Amino acid sequence: MSSLLDQSALTDLADQLVAAARRAGADAADALAVRSVSLAVEVREGAVEESERSEGDDVGLRVFVGSRQAVVSTNDVKTDVAQLAERAVAMARAAPEDPFAGLADPAQLAHDVPDLDLLDPDLPTVAQLEQRAQRAESAGLAVKGVTKSGGASASAGIGGMVLVTSNGFRGAYLNSGQSVSMTAIVGEGTAMERDYDYSSAIHGADLDPPEKVGRTAGERTVERLNPRKVETKRVPVVFDRRVAGSLVGHLASAINAAAVARKTSFLKDKLGERLFKPGIHVIDDPRRMRGLRSRPFDAEGVVTKRLAVVEDGVLTSWFLDSATARELGLATTGHAQRGVSSTPSPGPSNLHLSAGTVTPDALMADIADGFYVTDLIGMGVNPVTGDYSRGASGFWIEKGKRSYPVSEVTIAGNLIDLFKALSPANDLEFRFGTNAPTVRVEGLTVGGL
Repeated sequence: MSSLLDQSALTDLADQLVAAARRAGADAADALAVRSVSLAVEVREGAVEESERSEGDDVGLRVFVGSRQAVVSTNDVKTDVAQLAERAVAMARAAPEDPFAGLADPAQLAHDVPDLDLLDPDLPTVAQLEQRAQRAESAGLAVKGVTKSGGASASAGIGGMVLVTSNGFRGAYLNSGQSVSMTAIVGEGTAMERDYDYSSAIHGADLDPPEKVGRTAGERTVERLNPRKVETKRVPVVFDRRVAGSLVGHLASAINAAAVARKTSFLKDKLGERLFKPGIHVIDDPRRMRGLRSRPFDAEGVVTKRLAVVEDGVLTSWFLDSATARELGLATTGHAQRGVSSTPSPGPSNLHLSAGTVTPDALMADIADGFYVTDLIGMGVNPVTGDYSRGASGFWIEKGKRSYPVSEVTIAGNLIDLFKALSPANDLEFRFGTNAPTVRVEGLTVGGL
């Protein structure tokens, strides 16, 4: 295991690639090396169905010749660095000009790499993962009403990134991840229903117990049995916190500077305007301790920092990398992301909608007739107009409480109106990369019979 945690060879390779690119005629260059190690086990009815292990290192080289750029990548860490660099430079010379391409401003580069506690060096064994998955499945099957298992899984892995640039950045970090999940099934034939639960964390100690994951999956599934259909009507809609994060995800896509620059975002003209009610905040925090998407620097070596993209209901920032920042006449926010075979592009890290002040029960206490969403289907969002339409299932709300299960409906509206009418509860938990508490939205159309 200690050899997997040693990134010195990858750092040396990145150094060599950047130096070789400069010798081959590049005006500037950066090299990105990525390490990944993963274990995954799937069980069904107590038996192991699949067990996988993967391990590998990948490296990418990006070069600039004037305002032209090119990227080459390989998974051969013993590659001929001179040959790879010469190929990249030749590709760049044939590429179209991009006036916004280039390395990050040296003044914005990170000089210190904080310890965000992102590495659990003790990977569980395959046998331990099998046991976790079997414990989750057994707990789910033990719930009264569950008829069979849809499978359970457990995984663990370690990843790392090394970045070296020709303008002075040299950094590396490692992170880990572990997860456990279970899917339960109730009913028979065409009347079957299924639901799930899962837990993921940077450190194994922060995972929910497998028994809790399985039990929750089973209980959720039993609740869905014998769903009804409803008539089409306009009602308040409450999004359970496990799906409410999708609304924040739609916001993140709309404030991605790449979409703004292409003018394909329905929020392209909304910077500085009120999108939400006063008191609502949307925060991106790449330096959260043990955060699932935490990173001490971005894919260009820029220092990362906490950013309120919505502050007191007002849209205050885009997610920017260096290229989109230049195109929009702004400064990067340190949100560059990149694979070894691609150029950087902006994206969020640990993103969340801040909690409100009332409980979920209080949030829907005055709803005489409404819909409580626990599951969403499809990707029916128009990024240019903000029109929103998705398949959904959940529970009908009567007299302020969840009553009977509902399925085969759609919810529709426009994200501009949805954001304005959104009210959060106080039950925020940091379980995913994008998180939100339970939220209530007024006046969405629920399409049924």
